[in-house]
Amino acid sequence: MDKKKSGNNIQPLVDALRKLLMGRKSNSQETICTALERLGYEVNQTKISRLLRKVGAVKIINPQGQTVYSLPREPAPPSMKTCIRDLILDIVANETTVVISTSPGSASMVARVLDYNQITTAILGTIAGDDTIFVAPKTIKDIHKLTEEIKSLLRD
Repeated sequence: MDKKKSGNNIQPLVDALRKLLMGRKSNSQETICTALERLGYEVNQTKISRLLRKVGAVKIINPQGQTVYSLPREPAPPSMKTCIRDLILDIVANETTVVISTSPGSASMVARVLDYNQITTAILGTIAGDDTIFVAPKTIKDIHKLTEEIKSLLRD
């Protein structure tokens, strides 16, 4: 099998590592190194160590009671190719406010989309934290309609 050198484009190697970690069977860097070599990648322990840090890998105890490397449950930061809809986790409303939950670090960007969109006439304002947006409607009588418009805008 030809060895794949990572060179400047390490994304295929990173993707292969992530896929490997999702299986939650790798208990050591040596195991990861061997598995990636079987896939044709030219790696060593130093490179594996750096890549594990890059992807945010953590050691967990799997259901079988073994300590293994895994990806954290928290989503990775959005990439340049990420669509807005991929950042939205939930959109809910009560009688007065629409609350949008986003991936960590994405709330300001999503709020900006709302602020500069055509449905802005129905929005009094937005407040964005790290992963939550509060949307105040101009009038509460149409809050459910506004919620549906926001869902349509951000998820379609």
